[in-house]
Amino acid sequence: MGEVSLIDVSKRFTVRAGSGAHTIEALSRVSFTVRDGEIAALIGPSGCGKTTALRIAMGLDRATSGRVTVDGREVTACGHDRGMVFQHAELLPWLTALQNVMFGLEMKGLRGSALRATGERYLDLVGLAASKDRRPHQLSGGMQQRVGIARALAIDPKVLLMDEPFGALDAQTRENLQEELLQIHARTGKTILFVTHDLDEAVLIADRILIMREGRIHEILPVPLPRPRGDLGAVRGMNEFAETRYHVWKALHGTPDKQHAMH
Repeated sequence: MGEVSLIDVSKRFTVRAGSGAHTIEALSRVSFTVRDGEIAALIGPSGCGKTTALRIAMGLDRATSGRVTVDGREVTACGHDRGMVFQHAELLPWLTALQNVMFGLEMKGLRGSALRATGERYLDLVGLAASKDRRPHQLSGGMQQRVGIARALAIDPKVLLMDEPFGALDAQTRENLQEELLQIHARTGKTILFVTHDLDEAVLIADRILIMREGRIHEILPVPLPRPRGDLGAVRGMNEFAETRYHVWKALHGTPDKQHAMH
């Protein structure tokens, strides 16, 4: 199982300016569940609280109120039941690709031949078996992100949290990695919460889209596209893709279709 829930989560920050201070509410009573084996895309404008929600789900930040659970168990800190992929791979520059993947496994307590074999298996899963001895500066941006994904998956988390992982890549590499992510999901069945600001990306990869505005979940929209979605070019040509994309666009711009709005 790998079900993650945010339950009435609020997050407030105190900002000091000169001699005064004021409070900013980044999240306001946010509630949603990402089901076991589902890909949910969290989308919204910059500053709406997407990354804050993800960091709280990971245990990197604490909510002001509310709670997060994984399979009903409350999250109080980072744990091996969750893996995270950041916008930039954040690889350790002095380690090889394989060593970067093994780093998280060592933190989990794996040693010996099993450590190397597991690291190599997950590098192979993301298509980088031949690059295991390269250091980050010898890898392209897309390859570095693949290492980051392998590192997160290698600890065998129940939930994979992804914070705009393809946002800094060129369009061609981004589409290639979207297709690879869908292939990895088909093979592993991992629960994925994927933060993005890209409408096309949200519709292409997700089972449901969680639309955020001003620190709140504004709407939850099912994506009626069939799986598997191997050829994303063909998916873009489907009527369901265009209709769902337009619905998300309307919701983000303040004109949601009331039939699908969440109450």
